[in-house]
Amino acid sequence: MSAEDLERYENEMELALYREYRDVVSIFKYVVETDRRLYLCNAVDVKVRSESGDAYFEVTMADAWVWDIYRPARFAKNVKVLTFKDVNVEELQDSDVKLPTA
Repeated sequence: MSAEDLERYENEMELALYREYRDVVSIFKYVVETDRRLYLCNAVDVKVRSESGDAYFEVTMADAWVWDIYRPARFAKNVKVLTFKDVNVEELQDSDVKLPTA
């Protein structure tokens, strides 16, 4: 497989992932962004934890969809993320999920 073939494959996978996102975003209430991934979910809880002086975030999500090109199954019943980096949680409104049609 050449570098060009690999790039074409990754571009096709990214486009397919975007199309899937566009199809499912309207069934979720929240967008959760961590340093590694973007999630759509219907329930989210963020807790700040501290052990030995270092603070980290414990993010628990239910009924989630994961933006990850390499995951064969992007839907998850429960997700738990531990991170030392920022976590962004946004509640979606109907007007937030109107995407352009392809």
